[in-house]
Amino acid sequence: MMKRFLFLIMMVLGNGAIAQQLAFPGAEGFGRFASGGRGGSIYHVTNLNEAGPGSFRDAVSKPKRTIVFDVAGVIKITDKIKAAADITVAGQTAPAPGVTVYGNGISLSGNSIVRHMRFRGSINMPRGGCTLVADSLDKLMLDHVSIEWGRWDNLHIKHSTNVTLQYCLIAESLDPQCFGALIERPEFVTIHHCLWADNQSRNPKAKAKIEYVNNVVYNWGTSGFVGGHSAEHHYQDLVNNYFIAGPNSTDNFLAMFTATDHVYQRGNKVDLNKDGQLNGREVTIQDFGEKGASMLSKPTLLTKSNLKISTPEQAYQTVIAQAGAVLYRDAVDQRLLAYVISLGTQGKIYRSETEVNGQPDITPGRLNKTDKDGDGIPDAWEQTHQLNASNAEDAQLINSAGYSNLEEYLNGLTKK
Repeated sequence: MMKRFLFLIMMVLGNGAIAQQLAFPGAEGFGRFASGGRGGSIYHVTNLNEAGPGSFRDAVSKPKRTIVFDVAGVIKITDKIKAAADITVAGQTAPAPGVTVYGNGISLSGNSIVRHMRFRGSINMPRGGCTLVADSLDKLMLDHVSIEWGRWDNLHIKHSTNVTLQYCLIAESLDPQCFGALIERPEFVTIHHCLWADNQSRNPKAKAKIEYVNNVVYNWGTSGFVGGHSAEHHYQDLVNNYFIAGPNSTDNFLAMFTATDHVYQRGNKVDLNKDGQLNGREVTIQDFGEKGASMLSKPTLLTKSNLKISTPEQAYQTVIAQAGAVLYRDAVDQRLLAYVISLGTQGKIYRSETEVNGQPDITPGRLNKTDKDGDGIPDAWEQTHQLNASNAEDAQLINSAGYSNLEEYLNGLTKK
């Protein structure tokens, strides 16, 4: 009997049914088990230089790191940044006004967590450049990240698995394509409570196995959500999203599906009248079927996920309040949000960031907190929580919730 019991326990463990540690409380979707730099070293970003000691580029160059920010402001880069695997980028540690990486893109590697950052490309980056690339990796969590001004797509994900984008802002892509995102041949991708604004198309283009839930798409140009439209089979669950036309929008909030796009849809809404009111209609199976999609009666991914799903109207309110690097929304993100809440009367698809006066100057900020042992936790927090501000090792001690003291500190910073 005991052998049978042990065998059953091993089977449960082997099938992954035992609860795994979330990246942080509130992490959802297929990327929710990314562990990032948990248990690794701490790197303090101490300057806004493009490269060199204390720079963001140097911080992400080695694996098994948690990156904290002693400074805030704009990090201007000419060359693309390549990040190592197993890192946590804790943008929430930066003082006001937060951190913007501007001028070129960043490529991420596997098992990474990125929170409360702004990444912006530029019309001066290479013609085929994307602001954020997450190719050929497993486990990625992007939480409250603003991704803008890419020249080909703002975001590119290819051959990756177990990815979540939650509460992100993917907007205002640039010439020559002005596209939001290409998600190509990944499996188990979750996109929820994200805002897609002022992109010509690809909000996203879903050549993928993807769940797309409670998002808001605003002021698409030629098309909104785009199917995979290829010989390969793709599976897309779309639930309770809100498509809201803006000044540049056609009626094609859905486009480019073929019979190889296997779509499950329910509860989505579309508002095409551009009258300044949120008064859309229900999206129907026919809306997808007319575009050529193969419709499913049951979801492909939602049964394997853990998403908490709200109505499209509730999702709109949540996205307005939470999308992007919301701890310190800068002038660019505030402008984009103002377009969206106009509900059809404002917004524009720009060809270059220079049309909106480029990246605004931000007065740099510096953290006014002492961290004597350099463990990423300010001394005052350690003292309040009965830790030793002279012992860096206690930052990695794990509590009953499964998080280290460092993670508890980082997670607490995200509560508005």
